[in-house]
Amino acid sequence: MSPSRNFSIHSRFRWVAGAAATVVLLAGCAETVTELEPSAYTDAVTTSASSSAPTSQAVSTTPATSPSTAVPIAEIPAAAGITGEAGAALSQLATLPIKGRAPKTGYDRDLFGQAWSDDVSVAGGHNGCDTRNDILARDLADIVYKQGTRDCVVLSGTLNDTYTGTTIAFTQGQDTSAAVQIDHVVALSDAWQKGAQQLDAGARADFANDPRNLQAVDGPINQQKSDGDAATWLPPNRAYRCTYVARQVQVKAAYGLWVTQAEHDAMVRVLTSCGGSVHAAQPSASVAAPTTTTSAPAPQPAPIATTAAPQRVQPQPTVVETDPGTVYYKNCAAARAAGAAPLYAGEPGYRPKMDGDGDGVACE
Repeated sequence: MSPSRNFSIHSRFRWVAGAAATVVLLAGCAETVTELEPSAYTDAVTTSASSSAPTSQAVSTTPATSPSTAVPIAEIPAAAGITGEAGAALSQLATLPIKGRAPKTGYDRDLFGQAWSDDVSVAGGHNGCDTRNDILARDLADIVYKQGTRDCVVLSGTLNDTYTGTTIAFTQGQDTSAAVQIDHVVALSDAWQKGAQQLDAGARADFANDPRNLQAVDGPINQQKSDGDAATWLPPNRAYRCTYVARQVQVKAAYGLWVTQAEHDAMVRVLTSCGGSVHAAQPSASVAAPTTTTSAPAPQPAPIATTAAPQRVQPQPTVVETDPGTVYYKNCAAARAAGAAPLYAGEPGYRPKMDGDGDGVACE
């Protein structure tokens, strides 16, 4: 066994062992989360604010496993007088500045480094496997790997989707890969408008590839979310909303980002519905957002432990149909300039001619 392969195996073992050794985050949230669909939830927040098949031999497989619940959730520090993890999440939310959304001017996906780069300083970096396949390997069960990739390239598997609470079969290919996509829990565009402009290039690349901020999810649901924050989008699986919001709080705290007033209020609403103490939240006080970037030293991500996700229910998923022909990019450079790369098969703007290796992911 080569040193790099040995490192990859041990790295993944540590993730699984770490997740199994910690407690389930926000257990029991399913009974108390406000019964709102994403569209209805957006209206409520607004009111509150105003008042393919494998192409290569597949011989390396992993044993069938039970539905995976290991999700990279940062552990929230306890606060005096606050009980329960929802209350602790509110306490951490109180440390985040509340500011207006900065202009999106200048945003480019390339500013967060090469998509799914292994050349990063976060967990999984420099393990010889790209970030997308790292996350697929972490979040899928019954995995089949591509022969000759040292158990890196995932050809197929089963996703127990946290966003919809459904089970999805994944097969790599031009017409099938888009069924499972990797979501940035805090979207790159959202981060850019809330402080990431002030991070250096290395910190932004870490942010884009940090397993704590990544989740394999249902493709259409990921497209529905786009770059929405907690004020405009929540997972349709109500049982996961508390965990989802807590992850956003933790990632933003780790990278020194801020929240808008509407986003803050939405996070408070979700976390208090899980039993958190509302007095732990930061008072509502808007601060004007900067309109230009600064040259101040970039804040460095804080190391955070991981825990596991709560048990999931099985509601009906919300399906959003997309038509690749509704958006056209002349080439990958144009797609990157629009902040749309990488493009997955089935997404608006995807064309096979832009997918050089035919794996269903263009402009990687």
